[in-house]
Amino acid sequence: MKEILNSISETGLKVIDPSFSISDFVPISISTKNEDLTTLDVGSSNEWSTYLDTYLKAKNAKVAFGGYIEQRDIYKRSTYFNSTDENERNIHLGLDLWCDAGTTVLAVLDGEVHSFKNNLNHGDYGPTIIIKHKIEGVEFYTLYGHLSLSSIENLEVGQKVKKEEVIGTLGTNEVNGDYAPHLHFQIIKDLQGNSGDYPGVCSKNNVEFYKQNCPNPNLLLKLPDEI
Repeated sequence: MKEILNSISETGLKVIDPSFSISDFVPISISTKNEDLTTLDVGSSNEWSTYLDTYLKAKNAKVAFGGYIEQRDIYKRSTYFNSTDENERNIHLGLDLWCDAGTTVLAVLDGEVHSFKNNLNHGDYGPTIIIKHKIEGVEFYTLYGHLSLSSIENLEVGQKVKKEEVIGTLGTNEVNGDYAPHLHFQIIKDLQGNSGDYPGVCSKNNVEFYKQNCPNPNLLLKLPDEI
């Protein structure tokens, strides 16, 4: 599966506004090891937005990206992820692209709409689209989370989409699960019966399964670790 994903394109595929150039992107860590976050209120989307704006300005960039298999503290704020300390879900399974609300979101490849849903739990995806793809006889899915409400208003299951077709825009914190605006982009081999939703965060106890079922999205985007 990883080999197929990596071989689809020698150059990185686009999943947000195609006018962004590679120089507009910068890596970011919001892991538990990032000491810059020790004084940040993890429950405040406004503080996150301020931190990210400052970070992007300092790096002269427009999009901060990263987070695959990253351990994070931000999920402690939501009982949806952690009602107890046992089996804590804090390992991120997708790639986040942090940029302005309203940024266009693109289908990464040709496919069809599998499902969509407004996931309303605190800290959840908010409006979400899942697209089904088939490459070299292999079926897989891509998930686009934290969208605007308008992104899912006129969709239909089975609707065909083309590579780089605009499928939505990024939502504000009022609708995106109460986060600073960003796209959660995830690859999924087996949806396990889910529709319009799939876990984007897991615990240490089941991370090995999810690493296999949710390959690194950067196999498609090919964003460099250092820019």
